[in-house]
Amino acid sequence: ANVGNDGAYDNASEYVRDLIRRDKERVEAEGFARLKAELAAAFAAPDSTYAVMDADTIIRRNARR
Repeated sequence: ANVGNDGAYDNASEYVRDLIRRDKERVEAEGFARLKAELAAAFAAPDSTYAVMDADTIIRRNARR
């Protein structure tokens, strides 16, 4: 129904490419929304919840994950 004379797309390939593009945009938008939520929570946290760390400490901590 979406392809051909009555549809919005000239051929199936065009339709599939558009579906893939839209799915990629949706996934990226969801990731951005999660990042925004994480940042909002981090910026809302009181300063007392943060600890000063140097780069070596962070690298060692992340290597254990």
